[in-house]
Amino acid sequence: MSSILEIKDLNVSYGGIKAVKDISFHVEEGEIVTLIGANGAGKSSTLRSIVGLEKPESGSILFNEKEIASLPTDRIVVEGITLVPEGRRVFSDLTVLENLKIGAYMRKDALDEDIKWVYDLFPRLKERSWQLAGTLSGGEQQMLAIGRALMSRPKLIMMDEPSLGLAPIIVQGVFDIIREINKQGVTILLVEQNANMALKAAHRAYVMETGRITLSGTGKELAENEEIKAAYLGKSKEANV
Repeated sequence: MSSILEIKDLNVSYGGIKAVKDISFHVEEGEIVTLIGANGAGKSSTLRSIVGLEKPESGSILFNEKEIASLPTDRIVVEGITLVPEGRRVFSDLTVLENLKIGAYMRKDALDEDIKWVYDLFPRLKERSWQLAGTLSGGEQQMLAIGRALMSRPKLIMMDEPSLGLAPIIVQGVFDIIREINKQGVTILLVEQNANMALKAAHRAYVMETGRITLSGTGKELAENEEIKAAYLGKSKEANV
């Protein structure tokens, strides 16, 4: 495998507040990589800078060995990166199908095959194709947000807190879909507070604390790390698990 995404010495600031502090990491083609950490650790800011929604103060963002840090978001989407934002942000007054087509707004070719692909992944969306997105359940809206991102045919899809606010049984389904999308050839960079689920799904993981990467390893290694268990998995060292 080769690196599809390489972040070098990235710094992101909001006014005088430094949200991301000199971080470096990489994502290899075909991987699921997760960033875990507490609220305010800089995870979402990292994703937003990669997709061009926040301009880095300094540092390099290489996608397929091409520098993209200065590109606008629409150009980054064309290059092959999409973001499923925190909170889903579907277009409530548009139908499911209209939302999916918006995900392909930069494309000029036929969409039928990709709509079928999304409906195969999410049969419930097919059932609700003409339903307004705002009337969907939270889980269905998350499916739609992921499906909409897939409509641009990304090489790398980034997901920001895909399990947020969802019932546990729905969360399991979302992670099953994340694995399936990955099996079908899409590389995934995942930000997720549900560290247990994220580490189970991830090939590799990075821990962010106050804007810095403090630890990295395979998903299995970090899931078995005693400090990670105590801080993020709700398991104390004394429990010896």
